[in-house]
Amino acid sequence: MGRIERFEDLEVWKMGREICVELEELLNNTPLGKRYALVNQMDRSSGSIMDNIAEGFGRRGNLEFRNFLGFSKGSCAELHSQLYRALDKKLISSEQFQSLSLKCDSECAMLGSFIAYLSRSEYKGVKFKK
Repeated sequence: MGRIERFEDLEVWKMGREICVELEELLNNTPLGKRYALVNQMDRSSGSIMDNIAEGFGRRGNLEFRNFLGFSKGSCAELHSQLYRALDKKLISSEQFQSLSLKCDSECAMLGSFIAYLSRSEYKGVKFKK
């Protein structure tokens, strides 16, 4: 893996952003948008996925980054559960659920792989470099 200078270049962050964009489409174009409490939870969960990746990257240390990637993975699982709630309440269609659900699955897998990679890496982070 080449050295990445900006969090915006991380594929895992890009996927988190795609999830936020697709969720926003659902909020604007389905009955889900009228369920303010659920919308608030889902918006925060989806935003937390990409924000924690960025924050962990910005900490410039391997261990802290892995911790924040773990927070992102938890937020992704939380959003996935909330999608089930929206589906069960018939606020989104099965197709809409499936599309975002697959992205959540993919993002969780990518996060898990990235955490495993960083766990095996000898590199401890930019802030420890002399």
